[in-house]
Amino acid sequence: MNKNYSDSELIYRPRWIGQEVHSAVKTFPVIVISGARQVGKSTFLQNEFPKFKYVSLDDFSLLHQAQVDPASLWIDTEHIIIDEAQKAPQLFSAIKLAVDRSHRKLRFILSGSSNLLLMQRISETLAGRAVYFDMLPMAQGEMEGEAGLPENFNDLWKPGFTIKEQDLNMIDPMPFVLRGFMPPLMGLSSKDTLRWWGGYVKTYLERDVRELSQVDSLVDFRRVLEVLALRTGNILNQNGVARDTGVSQPTVHRYIKLMEISNILHRVYPFAANRTKRIVKAPKVFFVDPALSCFLAGLHDLDALRNSREAGGLFETLMYLHLTVLSELTVPRVNIHYWRTTTGKEVDFVLEHGRKLLAVEVKLTKTPTSHDVKNLLAFIEEHPQTVRGVLVHAGKQVRWLHSKIVAVPWWWMGK
Repeated sequence: MNKNYSDSELIYRPRWIGQEVHSAVKTFPVIVISGARQVGKSTFLQNEFPKFKYVSLDDFSLLHQAQVDPASLWIDTEHIIIDEAQKAPQLFSAIKLAVDRSHRKLRFILSGSSNLLLMQRISETLAGRAVYFDMLPMAQGEMEGEAGLPENFNDLWKPGFTIKEQDLNMIDPMPFVLRGFMPPLMGLSSKDTLRWWGGYVKTYLERDVRELSQVDSLVDFRRVLEVLALRTGNILNQNGVARDTGVSQPTVHRYIKLMEISNILHRVYPFAANRTKRIVKAPKVFFVDPALSCFLAGLHDLDALRNSREAGGLFETLMYLHLTVLSELTVPRVNIHYWRTTTGKEVDFVLEHGRKLLAVEVKLTKTPTSHDVKNLLAFIEEHPQTVRGVLVHAGKQVRWLHSKIVAVPWWWMGK
C-alpha cells in the first residue's frame, strides 16, 4: 500500500487537494485521480473517503472480476473507489452506463498511475461525467503537515498585494532536491533513500512500462530516461536525445509519450499571446520529482549535486512541482507555460489564470539583486496584463526588486 508517511512516522498527512476532491464528489458522479506510483493516492482515498467501498485492481481476482463483470464491483454500494482503474479499460463503459441509469446518483472515484486524460478511449467514454485531478508528490508544506491551504500563492494574484521586506527562515532546497517528495521517503536515511529510488526505477521499468506498451528494449528506454534526466528544466530537443542515446527519433518520441502517460514527466509549452502558436515551439520537459532526475543522472550526494551543471535545472524542477501542486488548487486551474523570445530572453514560468498572468523566474542564488529581473521586466513590458513578476530564490529574503517584482524564498508560495 502507498503510504503518506514513513514507518517511523505513522501519521497520515492530509493533502491540499483533498478539499477540492471533496467538493467535486458532491456534484459530479465520477472523479478521476491520476498520479505516479507512490505519490499517495491509495492512502489519500482510504483516509479521506472511509465510507466508500475500496477496490484495488492490483488484486488479480478483482481485476478478473472487473474484466468479466465490472458492474458486480458496485452491486452492493452507491459509493466506490476503484484503484488502478486503467488496468481494466472495459470498466469505463460499464461506469458510464451505471451513472446514466442511476440518474447520476452513484459516485465513483477512480485512481490510476496512468494519466487517464491521455488515454483517449477512456477520457472520451467519461466525457461530461468526470472531473479530473492530478496528484503529485507532496509539496514541502504538505510534508511538514501545514494546517490549512496555502495563502501566499493566491495573494500574489491580487493587484493590491503588498508585503514587508524581511528575512525569513533559511531552508536549503538542495537536500529536498536530492531526497525528493514522495511520501514514503519521509524519515528515510540517505542510503535508504537511494535504495528506494533504485527500486522505484526498477519497478517502473519492469511493471508499468510493460503494462502500458511494448518496449523494444528496456536498456534503450533506461538510456532515454537518463538522458532526459540531465535535461529536466530545459527545452526538449528530441533529435538531440536520439543522437545522445543512439535510439531513433520516432522511438524517443514514443518513449517520452509513455513517460507522460505514466506521470513520470510533463511537457510545458511556450506562452504566446496568440494561443494557436503555443504548440508550434518546442516544450520544456520536467520530471515530476527532482530526486528522480538526480538519481537517474547519477547525482547521489549533496556535494555532487551542488557542483553539477544540472543544479539550476533541478532547482527549477523543484519549483515546477510546487507550482503545479498549487495550480491544482485553483478553479479554473492555472495553466503553466514558459516564455522565450527568438533573441534568447526567457522567463522560466508564465502562470495563466483567466486573463491574468504571473511571471516567475527561478534563480539558484541566496542573494537576488535587481540585475536578476531583466527578463521579467521584458515580459511585463510586452504583456501588460501581467499582475506581477516573482523571483524565486534559494535564500531567506523577501525583497522588492522593482515596483512590480518581488523576490521570495522557494518555499514561501506554499505557505
